[in-house]
Amino acid sequence: MLSKRIFEIDFTTALTEELAKKGMTVRELADRTGIPSSTLYKVTLGERDPRFSTVQKIVRILEPERNRFIAVIAAKFLLDSLDLRDVPVSGGGKCDIRGYSANSLEECIIAAVRAEKEGAAGIVCAPILASIVEKIVDVPVSMLRPDLLCVKEAVEVIARQIR
Repeated sequence: MLSKRIFEIDFTTALTEELAKKGMTVRELADRTGIPSSTLYKVTLGERDPRFSTVQKIVRILEPERNRFIAVIAAKFLLDSLDLRDVPVSGGGKCDIRGYSANSLEECIIAAVRAEKEGAAGIVCAPILASIVEKIVDVPVSMLRPDLLCVKEAVEVIARQIR
């Protein structure tokens, strides 16, 4: 497993071994990651140290099973009411759903960083948080959009309280 091996030996050797094990060329890896092949050739020859974002992209391609979940960041009561089973993904297969409970902006940001670190393929969060999360993670981010009926009910609850 590349993500563990890079801590045992140097990245160049670990990457070269992993490519050989998977029967993949540097050019194929470049096509799948979107990293220029010239950059990957320099990394595999030890002429260049990769940036962290480059390593992340490589690991996502070479270890796709680590990315098979979508993180949902929400209040615990929402997560408890969700059916957090796997969902079909484009290209076939299924993706697990993991809930990350958060009750403040700070907790949401920490949850987003933790989810990405744990290998989330994407993050679903509140609209107020989505624009912030998009700036700090390198995975797709989508917003929870409340049903209009929920918004109407919340407004009615407040209206009854202020009469």
